[in-house]
Amino acid sequence: MSSREAAIEAAILEHGFTAVPRDVDNKILKGAKYVNEPEPLRVKDIPIPSSPLIQKVQEYAKSNLPEQTYNHSLRVYYYGQAILRTQFPSWHVSPETYLLACLLHDIGTTPENLISTLLSFEFRGGFIALDLLYTTLHAPKPQAEAVAEAIIRHQDIGTTGTITMLGQILQFVTILDNMGGHAEMVHRETIESVVEEWPRKGWSGCFAATIRRENGLKPWAHTTALGEDEFPDGVLGNKLMEPYD
Repeated sequence: MSSREAAIEAAILEHGFTAVPRDVDNKILKGAKYVNEPEPLRVKDIPIPSSPLIQKVQEYAKSNLPEQTYNHSLRVYYYGQAILRTQFPSWHVSPETYLLACLLHDIGTTPENLISTLLSFEFRGGFIALDLLYTTLHAPKPQAEAVAEAIIRHQDIGTTGTITMLGQILQFVTILDNMGGHAEMVHRETIESVVEEWPRKGWSGCFAATIRRENGLKPWAHTTALGEDEFPDGVLGNKLMEPYD
């Protein structure tokens, strides 16, 4: 193996580019509700990266995202780390890369970004993230690309083919926080701890309104693949998170 090939292989492993099935129910969970009995983890039990890159991206996210979206992004981080630790301990994704993806995955939904382009919000968000991380902040190219790919595909739900490990974890937890899916994979005490630290503040209504706004502006939006009414109605009908909204 050449040094270049070794470097590529290392980057694939480090930044969650490893391919995993898109089909969660049949190929990952194999018909079960969870892989292992979830453990009660609290926010204080889950380390969060604090590198200079993370600090800059946190500052960017906090200044550009509405409070509800920023809080959602941090909930996604903690739920994802809980799932990785208890359900998929053999899956390797750099915590820094994962946190970057969490912080930026909904950057395309801001009012300014929704109207700045004809692109669907996931694609716009992926391109913003790639430019911010690689061009502006000089993050390693594989890391920036991993984040962009995960953002672009974080609503690419299906049963055929594969997705990056980073992208699949992002899917798991956005479905959990937005619609109450995969609820059995995270302990109730974990949910309560995370929501206490990063409150929802009416997130279900906020995100459902954003979905409908994008679909109204862009009838071709990728979000419509999840159902023009089914998706926002599912977000509003999130029974798991209803007590915390």
